[in-house]
Amino acid sequence: MAASSAPRHDVIVVGAGHNGLVAACYMARAGLDVLVVERNDYIGGAAVSRNLFEDYTYSNCSYVCSLLRPEIMRALELPRFGLQIIPYDGGCTMMRDGNHLALYDNHDALRREIGRHSRRDAEAYDRYSRDVIRQCKFIRPLLMREPPDPTSFKPRDLTELLYLGQRFHRMGEARMYDTLRFWTMSAADFLDEYFESEIVKAHFAGSSIIGTALGPRSPGSAYVLLHHYMGDIDETVGAWGFARGGMGAVTAALTASLRASGGEVRTGAPVERILVRNGRSCGVALASGEEIAAKVVVSNMDVKRTFLESVAPEHLPEDFLTAVRRFKIRGSSGKLNIALGGLPTFPSIPDGAPSIRGDLHITDTIEMMERAYDDWKEGRWSQAPYVDMLMPSQIDPTMAADGKHYMSVFVQYCPYELADGPWTDAKRDAFGNTVIDAIARHSPDFKGLIRHAEVRTPWDIEREVGLTEGNIFQGELTMDQLLFNRPVPGYAQYRTPVKGLYLSGSSTHPGGGVMGAPGANCARRVLTDLGRSA
Repeated sequence: MAASSAPRHDVIVVGAGHNGLVAACYMARAGLDVLVVERNDYIGGAAVSRNLFEDYTYSNCSYVCSLLRPEIMRALELPRFGLQIIPYDGGCTMMRDGNHLALYDNHDALRREIGRHSRRDAEAYDRYSRDVIRQCKFIRPLLMREPPDPTSFKPRDLTELLYLGQRFHRMGEARMYDTLRFWTMSAADFLDEYFESEIVKAHFAGSSIIGTALGPRSPGSAYVLLHHYMGDIDETVGAWGFARGGMGAVTAALTASLRASGGEVRTGAPVERILVRNGRSCGVALASGEEIAAKVVVSNMDVKRTFLESVAPEHLPEDFLTAVRRFKIRGSSGKLNIALGGLPTFPSIPDGAPSIRGDLHITDTIEMMERAYDDWKEGRWSQAPYVDMLMPSQIDPTMAADGKHYMSVFVQYCPYELADGPWTDAKRDAFGNTVIDAIARHSPDFKGLIRHAEVRTPWDIEREVGLTEGNIFQGELTMDQLLFNRPVPGYAQYRTPVKGLYLSGSSTHPGGGVMGAPGANCARRVLTDLGRSA
C-alpha cells in the first residue's frame, strides 16, 4: 500500500540516534527535504542526557566520546552548535592487594608507571603502542569509505579493492602477516606477545570486551581492542573525553545542525512499518496509523529490527532474510547510572592522582575477566564483573550540583536472556547490587554516598533504545561481520534489496560506537544514487 499523506518528503530517516542524525544532516545540507522520525519523546537514541533524579544529569546509555569522526564534526559545524569535548586524564585499574596501575596521557609518565610493575613491560610498551598505532593508521582511512564488493566488476568496486590492496601492500611483507594474524587473534594472545605483568595485560584487555559478547581469550577480540583506539580528540589518537552536558550534547548539536539546514525531527512517532510498493520503499506507517510518504527511507535501526520487524517479508529475498537472522547481535552489557552525595574515596589510588578523573576498573587479571565471561555463557550476570566507571562531574560541573557527583558504570557481562527465566525487578536489583558490592570492595564509603541508582540490563536497553538485545554495536565486531560482510555480503554498501531503502546504523560498516561514520557513508550513497553532490 502506498503512503498517501502530504506533504511528500525527499527522505525519511527512521530513528534519531547519532548515525541517523548525521545522515540526515548531510542530506539536508545537500538540499533534500529530510524528516527524522523518532519513537521516543526525546532525541538521541543511545546518545542521550537525561535528568532522572533531582539535579543530576545522566549519560543514560553511551557515556564517553572519542570515536566521533573529526571530519564529521567540522563538516556539520558541531562546535558552533554547542558541542564541547573535554579530555579526561588517563585512568586506573585497582588491584585486590591494594596496589594499582594508573594510566596517564603523558607517555613517559605511563612508562614509569608500568615500570613499577615490570621493567620489561615498560620497555615493551613502546613496541606495543607503535604496533597498535600502525594498525590504526591502516584502518582509519577506511572508516569513511564505502566498502567494496569483492564479487563486483563495477569500476568503483575495482578501484576500492585496488586502494585497499595498495594500502595493505605498502605495509611490507612482515607487517602484512602481522595484520592478518591480528585481525583473528584473541586480545589475550596479542597482549602476551608484549607484556608479562598480569595487571598491565588486564588493563589493556578491557577495551577488547566492552560492548561485545566475546571474552579476552576469544578469537577476534584483538580487533575490538583496536576499535576503541580509532578515535581522537584534538588530534590525539586514542584519547577519550566527556561531552559537556553528557552524551546528549552530541545529538543535540546534530539536531541543531540539521534544523539549521532545513531538516525536521519528529519525536513520539514510532514506525510500525516501512512501506513498500512495486519493490520500492515509499514511506512509513506510524503506530498511530498515520502514513508519511517519501522518495527514500533511511533506517537507523539495526539490521534485524529493520528487516525482521519493519519490512514485510514478501518484499525480501529468502536468502537475504536467512543471512539477517544469522547476523550476530548478542546482548552482553549492563549499565548503572548512580547519583552520589559526594566524591567516593578509593584507597588504592593516591590522594590527588589525576587518574581518578578518568575511567576506573577493578578487574586485575585476564583470568578474572575470562571467568566473568564464563558466567555470561552460562546465562547469568558476572559475579565478579568487569566495570568501566567514570565520574564526569569532576570535570563537567553541569552533570551534578556542587559537592555532588554522577557516576557512570558500564558492566561486562550481563546476558539478555537468563538461564533461570525472564528478567524481573528482583533480578535487576540483584544484578545492580552485585555491581555495587564489587565497587564497594575498593571504596569503603561508596555505598553510603549513593542517593539514586538506575540499573539497566540488555533487556531494558532494548526496550528503551530499540537496540536488539541491547547490543551497543548493533552487531558483533568480528571478522565475519566487518567490511564487505557487514551486515550481509552483497549488501554492505548501505543499499538493501528494497530500492530506495538504505541502512545508516552501526550494523553497517564500520560498526559501532558514537562514531557517525555509518551515517555519513550512508548519506553519501543516497546522494550519489540521487545524482546529488555529497
